[in-house]
Amino acid sequence: MKKRVCAAVLFLTGTAAAFAAPAWLPEFGLSAGAGGILGGHFTRYRLQADGNNMAINANQNINQFEYGIFAFFDATFATIGIIFQGGASRFNEPARDGFGDPVSLPNLSESGQGWEAVLGFSILGRFPFRLSDRFTVFPLLGMDYHISLMQRRTDEQGRVYSRDDGQEMYLGGAFSLSDWNAFFVRIGGGVEFDLTERFFLRGDLLYGIRLMTSYERKNLEFMEALSDDPSPTLGGLSSGPSVRFSVGWRLR
Repeated sequence: MKKRVCAAVLFLTGTAAAFAAPAWLPEFGLSAGAGGILGGHFTRYRLQADGNNMAINANQNINQFEYGIFAFFDATFATIGIIFQGGASRFNEPARDGFGDPVSLPNLSESGQGWEAVLGFSILGRFPFRLSDRFTVFPLLGMDYHISLMQRRTDEQGRVYSRDDGQEMYLGGAFSLSDWNAFFVRIGGGVEFDLTERFFLRGDLLYGIRLMTSYERKNLEFMEALSDDPSPTLGGLSSGPSVRFSVGWRLR
């Protein structure tokens, strides 16, 4: 009888162990925190139009350093964040006709410095893997939406201007600040280190690809009208890395 009871206990224990959740599987929890952002953004676009009026080749080369702060809220498999971010850049945007001669576009600077400020909202999917009692790693995939708060430039003559005050024109109209609002697709990963049962440090490394903005779509319309090309093209990539460091507190 005792042998049968012992056998039954061993069988149930083995079955439970076989179907128990592995140690790396995350438990549902809530957390919140805040931190800082450092990153870069690099735009390499080429706009081409070849119509009855003229041919135009315009390049957009922008190197931007980005910095900011953010706050986040986690629910294990998703992170929601709010971002306030600034950027300082150098730009070079030459335009040439079909013969290679410079094209002077009204009220546009060919080179200079730029500054921006944005308010961003982020949602990222994540799947934490617990490596030890203190270390957790996780992949990240999601997107940001940036609302432009300020777009300012200094041209090669030293003139400082806001890009939404009528200095830059398209088809007889001025750009609005919302024309620089942007979506980013983000992919990357992160690591978390527990200082206590509830208090933790986190580092995220992300790479973002920016989708076309309203500003760029309006420039395509402008080039279509200027060159009489019904289908001008805009090709290239606007993207860059960012690092986020934060401290957090587990609510559950």
